[in-house]
Amino acid sequence: MKVILRAFSTVHALMALRFACAALLLIATKRAFAASLVAGCCLMLGACAALSQTPTGIMSKQDESQILAAMQASVAAWNRGDLKGHLAIYDPSITVMTKNGPRPTIEAIETSFGQTYFVDGKPKQSLRMESVKVRALSEQSALVTGRFVLSGGTEPEQSGWFTLVWVHTAAGWRAVHDHTS
Repeated sequence: MKVILRAFSTVHALMALRFACAALLLIATKRAFAASLVAGCCLMLGACAALSQTPTGIMSKQDESQILAAMQASVAAWNRGDLKGHLAIYDPSITVMTKNGPRPTIEAIETSFGQTYFVDGKPKQSLRMESVKVRALSEQSALVTGRFVLSGGTEPEQSGWFTLVWVHTAAGWRAVHDHTS
């Protein structure tokens, strides 16, 4: 929520500064004053734009490594037929966005995945993830994007892109939202 509020207030600050600069330029009558004013406005806009950028250095390399390790463990669990282990990256508050709308609870996701992707407790296809990127949103949250690929078995290869929202909980890093398409 803090990230959203910060972005919201930064956008409004930028809009106000742009309006103020434009108004002052209209009022200015001397070219030297106008040039100084333009330079000052540009500096202020640059400072505000820097504030609106995604924060860097917020998340430690250790935190990023923990998220990536959890995702690798999830893939390994899937491939050995451990659906509960695959779902261990999810916080109990998880929602997964599906074409039919959000699906809350790990139990609902487990039932759906078990019926769709598993037969006799074994995955129909092997899972791998590609192009995985972790972007810090705050010290306690991150956005992870990437591509999943299901291949092998008797089914045609399936792939798509995912976005996971992660938060740092008492149990460690956990995904609270999954949007896969």
